[in-house]
Amino acid sequence: MQNNQTPTTVSIEEIMQIKTIAKLDERELLLSLAAYVNELIMTNFERLVQLLYRIDVSEEKLKKLLRQNPESDAGLIIANLIIERQKQKILINTDENFGFRFEESEEEML
Repeated sequence: MQNNQTPTTVSIEEIMQIKTIAKLDERELLLSLAAYVNELIMTNFERLVQLLYRIDVSEEKLKKLLRQNPESDAGLIIANLIIERQKQKILINTDENFGFRFEESEEEML
């Protein structure tokens, strides 16, 4: 990982397989990801569904947001959910790693 990349952009970059995304700030990332999602909606919906499943975006939450915002850009809604989910995963991994190190330290003390 390069120094200027945040863990969120790296995770999304790996999933989307886009190399230039690491140079984007979060707003640019959102817009770029939304454009990518909109392209998938139009050209390869099955790939989008697979991507959302792989990222583990909540289907119920997605459906609810799309129903509540029928006039909104679906790509932006989905992109926001993807970024939100990736941030959650990073926090979970950070917490788990901290807990693992903490347990290790306890064992070393005994």
